[in-house]
Amino acid sequence: MNMPATKMDVETATPAGAAAPVVAMTPKRPPRAEAYARMARETAVRVIPPLVVVALLALVWELVCRRAGSALPPPSKVFKDTKELIFDPFFDHGGIDKGLFWHLSASLQRVALGYSLSAIAGIALGVLVGQSVWAMRGLDPLFQVLRTIPPLAWLPLSLAAFRDGQPSAIFVIFITSIWPIIINTAVGIRNIPQDYRNVAAVVQLNPLEFFAKIMIPAAAPYIFTGLRIGIGLSWLAIIAAEMLIGGVGIGFFIWDAWNSSHISEIILALFYVGIVGFVLDRLIAGLGKIVTRGTAPN
Repeated sequence: MNMPATKMDVETATPAGAAAPVVAMTPKRPPRAEAYARMARETAVRVIPPLVVVALLALVWELVCRRAGSALPPPSKVFKDTKELIFDPFFDHGGIDKGLFWHLSASLQRVALGYSLSAIAGIALGVLVGQSVWAMRGLDPLFQVLRTIPPLAWLPLSLAAFRDGQPSAIFVIFITSIWPIIINTAVGIRNIPQDYRNVAAVVQLNPLEFFAKIMIPAAAPYIFTGLRIGIGLSWLAIIAAEMLIGGVGIGFFIWDAWNSSHISEIILALFYVGIVGFVLDRLIAGLGKIVTRGTAPN
């Protein structure tokens, strides 16, 4: 009959001076069902509270606006009036008679161009202002004055300069979103620890290497804070600018719906504007989290 090995048997079987055998213990993996349940709980914690709040607000809105003489339509009437726009956002009957997809797409194209230009110029000017004391003294007061000008105040000047609505709208986006990018980048550059600068001097990094290996990584959390503020301002600016320049765009769609007294269409467009703005902010925040390895504010 086989007997279990005792401690003495193991010691006898092991040659003298040899190390005792090591048994590798693999960590026990949680069952797949348990992992899915945990993910479901985490998702529910994030999703359910906002859904409950939205449902309560919709209920209050429905009850308040269902009364006779209400100026705004209730959610049920908004859905009834706009279900064709909701279920067919891709129609194109020519001119400005297009689905909401095309209006949002036109606005996003303008935002993409204007915001990209402001990001490039804003980071470059922010680095200059943050790195140079003379540049800060000369340019910072000018930036602080210009950033207080409302976005739409730039539109008549841009129309006079470009004589066309498309570049004028892009310029309004650019001039609106560049200021938080400049200011936050400059603050990030000025807050680079002196130890980093000392190390760069010891290893004799040239200016380009110092910019790529020290300056940008250290200031990245501040830069992405400015970029997040900038993308929000860009989306606000294009909606306002398109109301005045006309053509295809979600801002003009809202203004045209107002002129036609289609309040339900305005409410639907505002819903899409909010969703797109939220998605743009999350995209920049996610990119910042990847680039800064989680140090950028979420």
